[in-house]
Amino acid sequence: MTVLLQERDDRGVVTLTLNRPQAFNALSEEMLTALGEALAALAQDDSVRAVVLGASGKAFCAGHDLKEMRAEPSMEYYQRLFAQCTAAMLAIQRLPVPVIARVQGLATAAGCQLVAMCDLAVSSEDARFAVSGVNVGLFCSTPGVALSRNVPRKAAFEMLVTGEFVSAAEARALGLVNRVVPVDALDDEVDTLVASIVAKPRVAVAMGKALFYRQIDVDIESAYADAGDTMACNMMDPSALEGVQAFIDKRPPAWRGVSGAATR
Repeated sequence: MTVLLQERDDRGVVTLTLNRPQAFNALSEEMLTALGEALAALAQDDSVRAVVLGASGKAFCAGHDLKEMRAEPSMEYYQRLFAQCTAAMLAIQRLPVPVIARVQGLATAAGCQLVAMCDLAVSSEDARFAVSGVNVGLFCSTPGVALSRNVPRKAAFEMLVTGEFVSAAEARALGLVNRVVPVDALDDEVDTLVASIVAKPRVAVAMGKALFYRQIDVDIESAYADAGDTMACNMMDPSALEGVQAFIDKRPPAWRGVSGAATR
């Protein structure tokens, strides 16, 4: 069985699907390798406009494959495994296009981390989220890095030390997911979000995403300096010049390579 499925539509939207449904899509070494390779290839493909990360079966992702982890208990192995996982997670953030998590069922431990690392997340009402490693004596340290950058500090710490689940509605209130819809509306809601993104110039979104993550972890003066330079560079791009002129002319912008005109 192929552990990671990949599809692409004519808009340049790529869907990556975790495909180990019998194991709740646990992140085996094979899965992490496949995901890392896919993201590396997409990062070099200028025709990609957005990525949807979904999963087969009843669950989104149950985290690391504990059976696989227990089979080789050595410090070298665990360091290598978590480094591999970290590389895949960072590749999502470094991708020049938005990555949207499509979440159904449970997302636990590194699966919850995966949701947190995506730029956006749409969840079904039945989804549940937890960083539950502490329940088996393994504090979710690496998932905690992503979680604490998405939700308030005390909420993140409570999840980490209790291992308890939060509902989809709670996850939205905390900021872990953007939208929550009934299960049968999940694909339509994801596509609504995707359609809004691909209607915008790719270059503006790529520059904006890179700046968004750079500025979060620096002081406010440095953030503004970087943001100002980024906006100046963005403004010199033909798509921005056309967009501003179209606004002045009170007409839709004629962006090349964008399906559908943006709305104001």
